[in-house]
Amino acid sequence: MDTSSELGDFLKSRRAALRPEEVGITPHPTRRRVTGLRREELAMLANVSITHYTRLEQGRANSASDGLLEAIARTLRLTDDETVHLKELARPAAATPRPAAPRVAHASASARQLLTAMTDVPALVMDRRNDVLAWNQLGHALLAGHLAPESPDTPSARPNLTKMLFLDEQYRSLYANWDDQAQLAVASLRQVAGRHPDDRSLAELVGQLTMNSDEFASRWARHPVRTCTSGVKDLRHPLVGAMELSFENLILPGTSGQRLIAYTAEPGSPSEAALRLLGSATAPVAQDNTAARRRVTSPSAR
Repeated sequence: MDTSSELGDFLKSRRAALRPEEVGITPHPTRRRVTGLRREELAMLANVSITHYTRLEQGRANSASDGLLEAIARTLRLTDDETVHLKELARPAAATPRPAAPRVAHASASARQLLTAMTDVPALVMDRRNDVLAWNQLGHALLAGHLAPESPDTPSARPNLTKMLFLDEQYRSLYANWDDQAQLAVASLRQVAGRHPDDRSLAELVGQLTMNSDEFASRWARHPVRTCTSGVKDLRHPLVGAMELSFENLILPGTSGQRLIAYTAEPGSPSEAALRLLGSATAPVAQDNTAARRRVTSPSAR
């Protein structure tokens, strides 16, 4: 991704969202053609040179200081996440040679073992692009029971939760507050894109979603930015009905942004009962196999 154009588009979107009246400027009733702040107004309020700010917005100022960027962030009333995003776009890491092909990520054996041990907790491992690298039985049943359980094992068939949120009707219908989830998904992806501008797979994902979903494209164009490490999901599961589940993102050390996501319900709540019912309804049938093994090994069967 072109960080210089991303920086300019981000700053323009934030200027457009801030009305002059909000910062004490009385606009002329007939001479104003834009609703947001002009470049010169922002530069004046931030106490920076209009020339320097213009170069920054055009992606031609690679040595912007923390003081300059923080003054602009304060003037634009950016959130903490947006301020970090601004700095990452303004001072991207030194470019590294691009590989011939994107590297295929895999969940480690220890991560898979951990997922398997979490029998009562829906959990999955994802990469920074939200490709599912592995999930346990309950995680699969909760989020994507309509997909093959082994789909994360094949890179070309891996589910991507952001893509599914916009393009998979069954996954989309899982969320009672889809609009909020869609906005959060785009804001999280924007932040990742700012940190990894040379990620070709991420750029391809954004391109596919932009081409195939007007809802994604319109949200992406507004440049939302937000970190999402924990929260609550309000779900409407096709098998067990309504559930309110808390989730936590746990970064896996020694990986390139892989994280384990686990979902839990409040003890004693209807959501916990629904989660248990889902586990029972979708658990592999093991009782008959156990009984068969006992018949084969019992003395009477010899």
